[in-house]
Amino acid sequence: MNRKPFIVDTTLRDGQQSLIATRLKREDFENKLTTFDEVGFYAMEVWGGATYDSCIRYLDEDPWERLKIIRENLKNTKIQMLLRGQNLVGYRNYADDVVELFVNKVADYNMDIIRVFDALNDIRNLEKSIEVAKKRGIHVQGAISYTVSPVHSVDFYLNYTKELVERGVDSIAIKDMAGLLKPKDAYNIVKEIKKKFAIPVNLHSHATTGLASMAYYASIEAGADIVDLALSPFANGTSEPAVEPFKHAFDLDLDGNKIIELVDHLWEVRKKYEAYDVKMLSTDAKILNAQIPGGMLSNLISQLKAQKAEDKLDEVLEEVPKVRKDLGYPPLVTPTSQIVGVQATLNVLTGKRYSMITNEVKNYLMGLYGKPPAPVNEELYKKALANTTPINHRPADDLEPELEKARKEIGILARNEEDLLTYVLFKEVGKKFLINKYKKELKIDFDLAKSFLNEDTVIYPV
Repeated sequence: MNRKPFIVDTTLRDGQQSLIATRLKREDFENKLTTFDEVGFYAMEVWGGATYDSCIRYLDEDPWERLKIIRENLKNTKIQMLLRGQNLVGYRNYADDVVELFVNKVADYNMDIIRVFDALNDIRNLEKSIEVAKKRGIHVQGAISYTVSPVHSVDFYLNYTKELVERGVDSIAIKDMAGLLKPKDAYNIVKEIKKKFAIPVNLHSHATTGLASMAYYASIEAGADIVDLALSPFANGTSEPAVEPFKHAFDLDLDGNKIIELVDHLWEVRKKYEAYDVKMLSTDAKILNAQIPGGMLSNLISQLKAQKAEDKLDEVLEEVPKVRKDLGYPPLVTPTSQIVGVQATLNVLTGKRYSMITNEVKNYLMGLYGKPPAPVNEELYKKALANTTPINHRPADDLEPELEKARKEIGILARNEEDLLTYVLFKEVGKKFLINKYKKELKIDFDLAKSFLNEDTVIYPV
């Protein structure tokens, strides 16, 4: 094979998100950014996904400051982020004014590439973010959420690609979050996309099941232009395949000495995060059967431990595909992975299927997350919603503008638009982060100040 794929390095985003629960602090990579920049990657995925949430929830870091520093140090390498369409980097649909401000702000920080996806492959949930990003000259990569089901055929993915291309995306990503993509299927999907559309194709998969490297090789043979890899300390397991074997297999124009320097540094860094490390030592066959991403598996185990019901794991793994079928075969990626996983766990722990139905499942059945890929179970639908008719329009059309109301609620704590977005996206978690941020800077005890004010009083900046 003479073709050399371009490489997107995912170490600082999906690599560390998959293996150490997105706990990587800026201090552990900041002084190595110039070395990353000298490796020769086509792009680096450095932001989005769960990084924003983790920064404000666990790391006490401003995600926008993190992005600013990364951008300043990566002078020769494109930077890339993952965006959940109308969900942005959160877990619900946000109003259009929030989407517009967020994407415009990302553009202000000189983001090169936005990979945008929707958990249900519902194009309506991507239209606004694509529109705004295109207006700002950002390269928009439309992502297909890949899964395996009776309705997810090659034709299904080709039709969705057509919808993305019609909205003006600059490239296509096949996003295989659970590592389910087999080499033959990778070859066929990429081959057909390249045949029908004059557009670059990027394959993203996880090594969880052991299929990813084979799928990458097959996709490159079929014409894939780009693949996602991570440096070995944050590769494999539930992360992407490693950079190093691909460098040698394809004789890639990457600086081997810089890679060794980074690898030596990052192995030491990973040791610091042992408490969060998934420590996956081999492929996980359970995922091939249950068709769930590795991150979802660790969440299920955590939920069961909290209920002192670890012995129920196998039952839950058997229940997940059944709930997924009842819900019309949604791909299992944020937020649908949580919706299906929690309901499957409830079904097992209560001993009676759907004796308790979560609000998220009810909202899903109402169409508030988008259109299910296949018809849902009628009995479940009637039990959850009785005679209520699900919506058939774009879910965000029902959302009132959010920014002005949020601006009044947060007052002085939103000293700029970045702060405002932190609050809008994560509300109480965001508010707590901003209080801590400005207590240090302004040396004001906001809790004490608030005690002197009426409940509805807002402190505004001077």
